[in-house]
Amino acid sequence: MIYLKTPREIEIMKSSCDLLSRTMGELAKWIQPGVTTMKLEMIAREFIGDNGGRPACLGYSGFPAALCIEVNETVVHGFPSNYSLREGDIVGIDSVVEKDGYNGDMCYTFPVGEVDQKTMHLLRTTKEALYVGIDAFKIGNRIGHISNAIQTYCEKRGYTLVREMTGHGIGKSMHESPEVPNYGRPGIGPLIKNGMVIAIEPMVNMGSRNIVIESDGWTCRTRDRKPSAHFEHTVAMLDDKAQILTTFEYIEEVLKERAI
Repeated sequence: MIYLKTPREIEIMKSSCDLLSRTMGELAKWIQPGVTTMKLEMIAREFIGDNGGRPACLGYSGFPAALCIEVNETVVHGFPSNYSLREGDIVGIDSVVEKDGYNGDMCYTFPVGEVDQKTMHLLRTTKEALYVGIDAFKIGNRIGHISNAIQTYCEKRGYTLVREMTGHGIGKSMHESPEVPNYGRPGIGPLIKNGMVIAIEPMVNMGSRNIVIESDGWTCRTRDRKPSAHFEHTVAMLDDKAQILTTFEYIEEVLKERAI
């Protein structure tokens, strides 16, 4: 069952989404060679707690962390560890924050230092595909329009889409109906309506679309160990218009300052 939110509920969700977005901006300051992914975890836990939120991933079905850490070939659900980021890595940070009873979900894949142009093109394409999907989130469309838009955009550029992991509805629960796949046909799936709030999250591989789940039962990586990128926003349909509740602005302010 799809739980359609009221305008008041969507307003409340903006708070959790803003806190998550600001958390990601704080983490962006630390993305550099030599920093461990566990250091990022500790920063996130402290920042979320100090700002009145709860890291919703921590303890979810036994997941041991506030952040999902996705280094290089890791697609989703990687654990923070003592791994030190290296020059040329990419690292996706995916997290969910709960505040005032509602959740926000977001992911951004960061380059670590100087990254080769082939991998940077993967990151740019995946991020662009996210907004292509958001553009298809329209009254009168169906979820399949989002799925097909993302798939078409990425496959035309030579990439593959992970099919076993999907976007999803979000609200009081981290994962709600409907599922939002990153592949499919236009015109299928649930009809998009006002009050629908979903997490759109392209997971795009440089090589094969095939994945492997590691022995920890969580970490998902590409089978061929080629890089994978992941970007995500929480998006609401309100008054016949898509509203992006999370934002990359805090992240991009940090990255812009670093580039100067």
